[in-house]
Amino acid sequence: MGAVVSLDGLLDTRRVWKGRPVVEDHGLQPTGHAALDAVLPGGGWPAAALSELLLAQEGAGELQLLWPSLARLTSAGERVVLVAPPFIPYPPAWQAAGVDLRWLSVIEAGSKESLWAAEQCLRSGSCAAVLCWPQRADDRALRRLQVAAETGQALAFACRDQGAALNPSPAALRIAVDSKPAQWRVLKCRGGLAPARPIAASGRTG
Repeated sequence: MGAVVSLDGLLDTRRVWKGRPVVEDHGLQPTGHAALDAVLPGGGWPAAALSELLLAQEGAGELQLLWPSLARLTSAGERVVLVAPPFIPYPPAWQAAGVDLRWLSVIEAGSKESLWAAEQCLRSGSCAAVLCWPQRADDRALRRLQVAAETGQALAFACRDQGAALNPSPAALRIAVDSKPAQWRVLKCRGGLAPARPIAASGRTG
């Protein structure tokens, strides 16, 4: 597994945090799932923005959705950070998904500190993607993540309960991740209309 580290230790490690290479096309961040990319404006995740993954139950499919993107980023030597994941990541599964564990870091944080830690990582400009699982996040907290993602030019993913779909959100993209059946429903996408039909969940396809 990628190293379990403290936030201060991670941000202070100059050997690791050398800054990210400049990417010419910040708008192209494919999800790695062809059917999903086909319906999203820009053909993938909104760059430098917050995406919400609304889960039917904790740990129910968010990694299968994100793994292709995380594999692509870590293979390019880009840092990915998991902030207070609900379950201990299982290294063989991440490696089988193509994720380079050398570029994966895990930050342990309590429920009150996790949003702050995610915000600091996003603002640092040194990581390509930050995943967090906030138990409680109001509009103000989500807006801070959105601004931090813009500042650091990073992908921000907040994995939350599907009950949060009833509340408005500043996130650029909101996807409901269903487990029965295994499918994705785009509830909101900046720059376009959300597709009416769900998309069958798939493995890595791109």
